[in-house]
This record gives sequence, structure tokens and C-alpha cells, in this order.
Amino acid sequence: MRNFLLIILFSILGSTLVNAGEPRTTINLNGTWEFDQTTTAFPPKKFTRKIPVPGLVHLAEPKIEDYDKFFKRPEKVEFKDQHNLYNLDYTPRYSWYRKAVLIPKELEGQEGVITIKKSQYVTQVYVNGIDMGTSMACYTPVEFNISKALKYGAENEILIKVGDRVWLPSEAAGGTDKEKEHYLPGIWDDVLLSFTGTMRVDRLLVLPSVAEKKVTVKALVRNFMPSQIFYGDAMSDSGRMEVAILEKSSGKEVARSSGQFLSKRDNNTEVELNIPLSSFTAWTPEKPFLYSARVILTNKKGASDLITKIFGMRDFTRQGKFFYLNGSQYILRGTNVTLQRFFEDPDCSNLVWDKNWVKKFLIDYPKQLNWNAMRICVGIVPDFWYDLADEYGLMFQNEWLYWQNHGWDEQIRKEYTDWVWSDGSHPSIAIWDAINENWDNYIGNVLIPGLKKLDPTRVWDAGYMTSDKMGNDEMDEPHPYQGPMPWSIKEFDKNPYPLGNLDFRPELIQKLEHAGTAQLVNEYGWIWLWRNGTPSKLTVELYKYYLGGNSTPQQNRELQAYWLQLETEWLRCNTNIAGVLAFCYLANNYGYTGDWFIDNIKDLKPGPTLNWFQHCFAPAALFINLTDERYTKHLSPHEPGSSLLFNLAGVNNNNQAVKGSAVIYLLDAQGKKSSVKQITISLPALNRVNIPAEIKLPEQAGGYVLVTEFTAEGKSKPVISRRYLKVGAAANYSFYEMKPEELK
Repeated sequence: MRNFLLIILFSILGSTLVNAGEPRTTINLNGTWEFDQTTTAFPPKKFTRKIPVPGLVHLAEPKIEDYDKFFKRPEKVEFKDQHNLYNLDYTPRYSWYRKAVLIPKELEGQEGVITIKKSQYVTQVYVNGIDMGTSMACYTPVEFNISKALKYGAENEILIKVGDRVWLPSEAAGGTDKEKEHYLPGIWDDVLLSFTGTMRVDRLLVLPSVAEKKVTVKALVRNFMPSQIFYGDAMSDSGRMEVAILEKSSGKEVARSSGQFLSKRDNNTEVELNIPLSSFTAWTPEKPFLYSARVILTNKKGASDLITKIFGMRDFTRQGKFFYLNGSQYILRGTNVTLQRFFEDPDCSNLVWDKNWVKKFLIDYPKQLNWNAMRICVGIVPDFWYDLADEYGLMFQNEWLYWQNHGWDEQIRKEYTDWVWSDGSHPSIAIWDAINENWDNYIGNVLIPGLKKLDPTRVWDAGYMTSDKMGNDEMDEPHPYQGPMPWSIKEFDKNPYPLGNLDFRPELIQKLEHAGTAQLVNEYGWIWLWRNGTPSKLTVELYKYYLGGNSTPQQNRELQAYWLQLETEWLRCNTNIAGVLAFCYLANNYGYTGDWFIDNIKDLKPGPTLNWFQHCFAPAALFINLTDERYTKHLSPHEPGSSLLFNLAGVNNNNQAVKGSAVIYLLDAQGKKSSVKQITISLPALNRVNIPAEIKLPEQAGGYVLVTEFTAEGKSKPVISRRYLKVGAAANYSFYEMKPEELK
């Protein structure tokens, strides 16, 4: 696409940009729109509802007709492992949005474009009764030039029709999720009107290179001049792109450059500019320093467009089995967010677009939990989520909603390419994730290699496609779920999972250990609960197996928190794993899985699991290597008064050694300490070390908690690991429940 790039001119630092005089004017159309629904493709005769934009149709007031069918609060959970998209319990409808917009007279003569950043499913735009176009894109911007339909100095009617998911065309790159039951339509990101000259930056991609000390700016330039009608008419126009690089916080200019190009009329032309940076501050989750690229297009009439894009100087690469951030090995720790599933949560409301709520959820809690990464799972998020992660420091594995096989190759190429163009400047996006738990030869072996040329600064994941199925396999996503699955209870009982054994090596773990590429465990933890403490649709049998059929919410939450703490320790102790992302931080409360909050999600009240995650996700930690004896069946109790020999596993994700001290002790059922020991240890960088330990067991039979508290030098709070032990033949084993510090 660069065949029209003719000349790249680098100017010296200190030259001036053209005085643009604000060549782009933008009108934000977010806010309240008129709204209604119809069962046919004809607009309603009368609009009887209001709806916020952005949002989905569930936010309409009065409520839409099928609201109660979309949002059910079941009285009890029943096991169910998947849902058929076409088993509908509602009536598919067209959703209509209408808004009157005054277009100032002084904008006449400029080119007007409507941008709907995200809208699902199948979006058609009318302006003043004129059809402006239709798009099946659900996760990338829908844009149309509406200049010819506008009335300047007057009100204009904008009418947007959005279809139902069941009508999404076969060729669309819009996936299905067998753990979703309702696909809510609507306009779910910003809507903007923007006015420019005849040359417009249609897409802008700012790609940093820390290693090469440069920034590559790629632009798709839209030329609105009419295409050739008569022989000899102009087919292209000369243009100039000027770029200034500035520190976002201070506004200080650090570099600039410019280049000339030819732009094909009534078409898009790709223009590329490389800008050297002699010195800069690199972006990391720990220090998220940002820059802005200010881009001006000029043609023979002067300044035609101006756009600013925020970016960070960040290299994210894969070398062998590990990821590297700015040239240093970097272990990912974090979780998953399934936003498309959360959309069908009865408590979702407008939270997804509430910036204060999202900031607490996406930034404040993860920082306390020692998370540096998240997988945006089976569907992406509104733009401002990425903006927050850029600003405060969080990396994403950004996954398209592609689980079951779907879509036509050419349409997938079109939408995935626009995805990279639209979102590829965010430093927070470190991994493009094309597929979840599936395979597709076209995506893995044709599309991804092509997109790597467009954006060479990130790693690509292709679901379960490993090196035997892909020519260039950069990473794999093993999902080592443990525990009794609904279909394997009998087999599991013969060979139970040794929860807490940090050296347990089932077949999947052995396979990832022998793999030659990066292994990111981005799902584990088959022990989901709804927020009221009851098992999810997929975990009914697991809780019955461990706790019987009448367990309380408190018992369920205690088991879940302990299980996930120990399972996280197990995975983090494996030095062949490049990252550990627990599943799941946000989901549909009444769905197949669940998240780790309690009660109404608007309050973001963390459950015990989240509070314990502060410890098992600590970058430098000391973990007990012993199989649990409270929940694991068929284990004999220890002899009273005997000595217990075991190993401690020291894990350090930092690039330098960490020294500290550890306290080891036992807690009886009342929380009384005994057998207290203190040791001094050093944890080598980016490695695991085994430390032998011994402790004297009590003479009295009962249930005990073995605890280690590791405090690194310079840290005030200890990292806690624990294991439940049984000592002697007691009639009843009671265990003390430790309470970790709660998230704030």
C-alpha cells in the first residue's frame, strides 16, 4: 500500500509546523438520543424512548420490550456447558437511534465524516433521509463521508439502524461464544462528526522502536477529491505530512519530521514516515511515560487535517520461551476480562462507560494485586479503557471475539487489518490475539504474517495453533484447568489433582515445558462462583465433590480463594511459563463461569479470592510446596509430634536478586501460633529456588495451617503462603481461617 510514497524528508529539530488554524473540527455526538425498536427494517413511526450513547439497548428508557428476557436472575443454578446462538427466547428487532444536530454554516465546504467507534450488529446510517452506507463491523470504527447529505447552518437528522446478532452476515468477522446466551446490540463506543479539507487522516498508526531509537508513523490518507472522469483529468494530488513528537505531560517537543507524497483521488493512500529519537523515556507498566504524535496534512490549499495520537516508546517481543519488554525479560501476571459476557449481566447497567468505575476496576485494584497484564477475552473493549491502561500502566493481550470458527477470509482480513490500524498505537496493547481455543489456517498462516508487516512491534497469538500448525508460532496459550470437570468426576477420583504440590506435572505441563515458544497460561481455575457465593453453571459438580451438596456461600468462597491461591503458586513456580493470567476478573454474574466480586458489581466489593491474590501474584514470593490436606481426599494425617520436612519455593520475576526474611509457623483452630522459625533468604533474578524447611508438628490432633510470611528488603508487607494440614486422628478437623488485608 506504500506505492504512492515518493519522498521522505527529514527536517532538523527546531523547524516549525504549518500554522494549521485547527484544520479538523470535531463535534461529539455522545449523549442522549431518541430510540425505538421495530421488527421490520422500516423506521418507527414514532420514537417513544431515550437512550445514552455510548451504551447498549438495555439502557433505553422506558425499557425495551424484551428486557426481562435478556436479563434473568435465576433462583438456583443448574449445570449447563454451552448455548446455541440460534436458540432464541426473544424477538429479534432493529434498533433505531435518532438525533438532530446543528451543523454551523462556517463548516460548509469542508468534508464531513461520521465515526461510530464500535456498533454491533450491522450498522446503517441515514442523514436527512439519505442512505450513507452500511457496515457489518462490530469492533472497529464505522465511518461514512456524509458531506453531500448535510445542510449547513441548519439542523440535520441523523438516523442509525442497528441489527440483531442473529442477522449478522455469514462473512462477518463477528464470532460466537458458546458461553453467552444473549448478544445485546447497540452503539457501544463514541460517535463523532469531524470536518476536514479534502485530504484527511483516515487511520493513524504510531509504532515505536526502542531498539532502533525511532518512531514510525503510518497514515492512511483519504483523498475526497473526485476520481478521474475524463481522460487527462488528475488522478492524484500532492500532499505533505508533517509530524511533531511531544512529551504528553509537559508538551515539550522532542523530534519532528516531514515527507511529501502523492494521494490517489477518491481513495486511501498509505504514507510512512520514520522519525529518529536520540533520547526518550521508555514506557513500562511500572513507569507509563507517554508521548503524542501531532500530524498535519497539507495540500495546495494549505492545512487540510490535523490529528494527535498518544503513544509510548515500548518494545514487546518474544525471544525463545519468554517475552521481553524494552530488551529485558518480562513475566506477565494478571487476569482476564470477558466484557461481552458482562454485557448480559443484570447488574451491568452503564458501568462499562462509567470512567470512575472503570478506573477503580481496571487500574486501582490491579495495581494492588501485583498485576501488570490482562487478557481482553472473547471481545475487545471501548477505546477509553485502552487510554486508561496507557496512562496508568497495564498491558493487554487483546483478543478478537473469535472462538468458534466463523467468517469469510476476505472479510476477516478487512476487519483484522482495520483493528490493527485503529488500535495499534496503544502501548498497553502488547499482544494481538486472533483466536480463542481454536484453529484457522488462513488466520494463522496467511493473515497474521501479513499483519506482522503492518505492525512488527507486537506478538501475535492464534489460539490453539502451535508450531506444528503455524509457520511462525510466537506464543501458545495452554489452559491447564484442574479439578473434577462435569464429564470426568469418576476418572478424577481415581487420580485427583494434588492441590498445592508445586511440582505436579500432568501431560499439558510436560508439553509446555518441551515447547520452543513462549507459553502464556491465560486461563486456569475451574472453580467459578456467582457473586452470591453459589457455583456457576460449569462448577456445580466440583463444589459437590469437595464440599457436598449443601455448602454455604462462605464455604464456597473459602475453597475458591484457597484453590486459586495454590493453583497460582503452582503455575508461577514453573520456570517454563512466560506469564500467568487467572480466569476471570469480570463475567456475567449468572453465567457459565464467574468473577471474584461479591454482591452488586457496581460496588466492586472484592471477595476473598481477590484479597488473597495480592500474595500469590507478588513479583518476589516464597511458596510452600505441600499438597493440601483439607480438601484433597485419600490423604492420611501426620503423626502427632513428628517432624514435617518440606520445601519452600522462592519465585522472583524481577530482573535483579531479592533478599529478605521469612517466618514459618503453625496456626491451630483458634489461630494460636506455634513452632515459629525465622530464616534469611535470597531469591535469584527471574528464577525459582528450592529451600528445604522443617517444622515440629503439635502433639494434639486436629486441623492446622502451615504459614510462611516472606518480607523482601525495603517492603513493609509480607507475602503469605499457606497449607492446611491434618495431624493425628481427630473426630473433626477444624481449621483457622486467615483473613488477608482487603483491597482498598
